[in-house]
Amino acid sequence: MKNAKILIVEDDNNLGDTLQEYLQGLEYDCALAKSAKEAKETFSKFAPEIILMDIGLPDGNGLELAAQFRDFRKDFVLIFLSALNDPETKVEGFEVGAEDYITKPFALKELTIRLERILKFRSDISSDDEVSVGKLKIWFKRFEVADATGKVLPLSQKECAILRLLWNKKNEALTRDQIIDEVWGEDKFPSHRTVDNYIVHLRKWTESDDSKIMEIQSIRGIGYKLVINE
Repeated sequence: MKNAKILIVEDDNNLGDTLQEYLQGLEYDCALAKSAKEAKETFSKFAPEIILMDIGLPDGNGLELAAQFRDFRKDFVLIFLSALNDPETKVEGFEVGAEDYITKPFALKELTIRLERILKFRSDISSDDEVSVGKLKIWFKRFEVADATGKVLPLSQKECAILRLLWNKKNEALTRDQIIDEVWGEDKFPSHRTVDNYIVHLRKWTESDDSKIMEIQSIRGIGYKLVINE
């Protein structure tokens, strides 16, 4: 996805300018916003496919701003770049629908690797345009699911990757470490708790169908298994 539109929301002048120059050198189309107000204006006009979001902005909170953007559009890639390293803030970021959370300071190469991995995952999804199980539906290419009431829900990249892995390994128990290796690769941040948090969210979706035709079961001492009860 070279030439993809990236909105950088960063109030640090040096870092913002460096990121813009670096990513433009990699053939991305970049816009830089140094405040929440400027980011809102740019979001509407620029229609970014990717947003690199700082959390501590001079006139707002990046988590709240990202949530507002999600209300307008579900299809952009969201990556937080923040000096805040506490687990609660990271979880909040993923709950907003972030594909990744990178802690400052970071190497530009690290950002590139993570960004390219996310974009490759999106471009690799070429099958299973729609999957229906009971009242539940999955659109892997659209990063969306529909619950038993028909409500369409967005999935983050990690949620979609975990669901796709469980789907491809139906009725097979997967350890948390297997899920981490497949979904995060060599990244060091994910813990077993991180996997559990994603599973909780996905399980709320499956449990909307009270027929329990599709379940994400916990396997004590091991991990999880997607079961189709036909």
